[in-house]
Amino acid sequence: MWTRLPGADLRRRWLRRRLPPNPLQAYLAAPLPAPRARCRELELLALDIETSGLDPARDRILSLGTVVIRDLAVQLDSAWYRLVRPGRALTEDNVRIHRITDDQAAAGLPLRLVLPELLEQLAGRVLLAHHAALELGFLNRLCRDWYDAPLLTRVVDTQTLARRRLQRSGQAFRGRDLRLPNLRTELGLPRYRAHHALSDALATAELFLALLPDADCRLSEVLC
Repeated sequence: MWTRLPGADLRRRWLRRRLPPNPLQAYLAAPLPAPRARCRELELLALDIETSGLDPARDRILSLGTVVIRDLAVQLDSAWYRLVRPGRALTEDNVRIHRITDDQAAAGLPLRLVLPELLEQLAGRVLLAHHAALELGFLNRLCRDWYDAPLLTRVVDTQTLARRRLQRSGQAFRGRDLRLPNLRTELGLPRYRAHHALSDALATAELFLALLPDADCRLSEVLC
C-alpha cells in the first residue's frame, strides 16, 4: 500500500504503536518524505524484484536489487543485490528468463533475512520502481503475513511517469512502449541486461532521472 492520501502519517504512527518490535515497526519509525519536498532534496530507493510469477499469493521472490538516488544522482556504491532461496524448484521459464539455476537459488538467502535488510534501506526514503504494483503486491503480502500490517510508503512509478508524459504530448502509444527497455531506448539510455534485479533497479533509477520534469519539482508531482 502506498501513501498519497491525507492521514498516512497518522496511520503509520498508529501501526507503529500497535506492532511489537519487529523490522516493520522499525521501518515505520522513520518519517515519510513530505509531499511538498523538492525532488532534489529527496533520497529514493530504486527497487526491482524478480519473481517466479505475478501472483503474490502463489509465486515466489527469486531476487531483489536496489540502488539509492541522492542529490539527483545514482549512488553506485549503494548497489545491493540478494538472491533468495525460493523453497521450491524453479521452472524452465524461471531459469531461462532470470538465468538463475536451481543450484544458485538453493544457495540464496532465506527471505526472512532479506526483507528486514530491505525495510532498513527503505526507511525515510521514497520507493521507486517500474510498474510498482508488482513490487508492492509482493511486499505487502509479506508484511501482512509476517508482521500483520501493510507496508505504508511513498511510491514513484517510472511507468506511470512515462505514461503521463506521453499523454501530455498527445503521442499515441501502446502497452509495450511503456516497458522499461523500450522507454530507455526511446530516451537514448544504454541497454542493460533485462530480468536481473540489480541491473533493472539501476535502469529504473536512470529512467527516473531522464523523466524528471526538473530538479525543483515537488514529490507530490511525481507520486503515483
